[in-house]
Amino acid sequence: MKKLALIAIFGMLAFGASSLVLQAQEEPTSPIDTSVVSTPPETVAEVITEAAAPVEEDKSMHQVLKEKFIEGGAGFMGIIALCLILGMAVSIERIIYLSLATTNSSKLLNRIEKALEEGGVEAAKDVCRSTRGPLASIFYQGLERHHDGLDMVEKSIISYGSVQMGLLEKGLTWVGLFIAIAPMLGFMGTVIGMIQAFDSIQKAGEISATLVAAGIKVALLTTVFGLMVAVVLQLLYNYCVSKIDSITNDMEDSSISFMDMMIRFNLAKK
Repeated sequence: MKKLALIAIFGMLAFGASSLVLQAQEEPTSPIDTSVVSTPPETVAEVITEAAAPVEEDKSMHQVLKEKFIEGGAGFMGIIALCLILGMAVSIERIIYLSLATTNSSKLLNRIEKALEEGGVEAAKDVCRSTRGPLASIFYQGLERHHDGLDMVEKSIISYGSVQMGLLEKGLTWVGLFIAIAPMLGFMGTVIGMIQAFDSIQKAGEISATLVAAGIKVALLTTVFGLMVAVVLQLLYNYCVSKIDSITNDMEDSSISFMDMMIRFNLAKK
């Protein structure tokens, strides 16, 4: 249902954009004052430049992209835009999740060590329960198996660490899928545009620039937009992967320090 809602919203936006473009094309342009003909050539050039300048400045980057998007065709361009929307949604969700999963490991270890010294294992569990992030969850699982021996603590940390790794990487396969699909759709639009161009030539029986321009334009626009979507999503994907690598390394280093802490705690009890 969420995907259907996104498609419906995007369709409404595309329809509104096409209406604006058609309305802009139907508006008559104001004629140039003929009184400037009697003026010197330099003055005529200045008047024409001043008259044309506002028209060029009125077109923002957003308007240009909107026009090119409509010219590229609603079929493939809509699917490419859907890939961008869904890919960015998953990427932003992952970025937020990974940011919340980042923990100050040294501070957490110090709090756990202090809790072990003052209140024992139960106090250390309370510290882990009150701390957000996968690292605190891993330490909590290790403390849960404390009474079964250090070997079980280590196995529990390793096993639950793998579970947390899966949660960190959740959804990234979809981003990778959109990165692969977007340029492929662009290239497919390129092939279809070229086919349309050759069909126009075949029907007309002659080669003319106006006949093939439309098909070639569709071909180039779909390719450009597909590559743009792939580049944007690739940047977000690489950021998420680098963030996951950083969290994973911190989890491994902190787990070694946690095991050393548990060994010292057991020796102190004896």
